[in-house]
Amino acid sequence: MNDNSYHISVLLQECVDALHIKPNGNYVDLTFGGGGHSRAILEAMDGGMLYSFDQDEDALANRMDNPSFTFVGHNFRFLKRFLRYYHAIPVDGIMADLGISSYQIDAGSKGFSTRFDGPMDMRMNQEAELKASDILHTYSEEDLVHIFSSYGEVRNAKTLAAAIVQARNSGVRFESTQAFVAFLDAFVMGGNPNKYYAQVFQALRIEVNDELNALKEMLEQSYEVLRKGGRLAVITFHSLEDRLVKNFFKTGNFEGERKSDEFGRVKKYFKLINKKPIEASDEELKMNPRSRSAKLRIAEKV
Repeated sequence: MNDNSYHISVLLQECVDALHIKPNGNYVDLTFGGGGHSRAILEAMDGGMLYSFDQDEDALANRMDNPSFTFVGHNFRFLKRFLRYYHAIPVDGIMADLGISSYQIDAGSKGFSTRFDGPMDMRMNQEAELKASDILHTYSEEDLVHIFSSYGEVRNAKTLAAAIVQARNSGVRFESTQAFVAFLDAFVMGGNPNKYYAQVFQALRIEVNDELNALKEMLEQSYEVLRKGGRLAVITFHSLEDRLVKNFFKTGNFEGERKSDEFGRVKKYFKLINKKPIEASDEELKMNPRSRSAKLRIAEKV
C-alpha cells in the first residue's frame, strides 16, 4: 500500500523544509499514516534515526525497511515514554499531521465517513473500548450538548442532544453511520447538509479518541524531548486544535496567557518561525482538496 492510495501527504515539502533536517539527526513523525512525510524525511537523512508513531494498526502495512526507521504503534501522547525507551532523547525535530487521513475517511468500516455505510465506531485505535455508538447510547443529554457544541461547533447542539436521548429512550439504536446520517437530516441547519454531518461526526470522533487531551500531552512532551534549537512543525485542520497549537507556541500554555515568575520574568519556550500559518498552494489544492483547511505552524525551542 503506497502513500497515494492510503493518504496524500499535506504540505509535504513545506513540512520537511521546516524541520531543517540534519543528516545524522534524530527526528519524529507523530502521524505516520501512509508514510509520505516519513519517506521525505528519510530521504534528507544520512545516518540519523526517524521514529514514526501511529495508533492505527492499518498504518503498520506502510512501514519501511530502513535501518534509520523505527515504527512505534502507539498514540503520540506516549511520545516521551517511547523516546526514552529507545534512548532517543533529545531529538532534533518533530512533526505532526493532525486530524484524520483520507484512508480512514474512505474506509467505511471505521465509521468516520458520512458517505459510506459502516458501524458507528470512529476508533483510531481498534483496541480502545469507547465507540461513537457508545456515546450516542449512554452519554447524558448534558454531555452530548457539550460534545456537539464544544468539539463540533454545532449550533443546535441542545436540540440534537435532546432528540438523540428521546430517540434512544424509544428504542432507537445508532449502530450504522448511514442510519445516523438519515437521523441527522431533520436537524440540518443552513444550506449545506454535508457540513452539518461533518461537524457532528467531528465532535464524536474527537470524543472517542480524546484528541484534544492527547494533543495537549503531546505538545508538552515535545518541548521536553526537543533539544535547544530543535524544530516542532504541526499541521492542523480545524480551529480547536489550531488554537491549542498557536497558544502553546506563543506562551507555553494552552490559554495563550503570558505568565511571569515572582520577579516578573516571562519564560520564553519557543521562537515562532512563521507568524502566520503556511497554507497549501493553488497547485496542491488541485491535487489534494483536503489541503484546503490545512495550516502549518512551526516553532523552534529556545
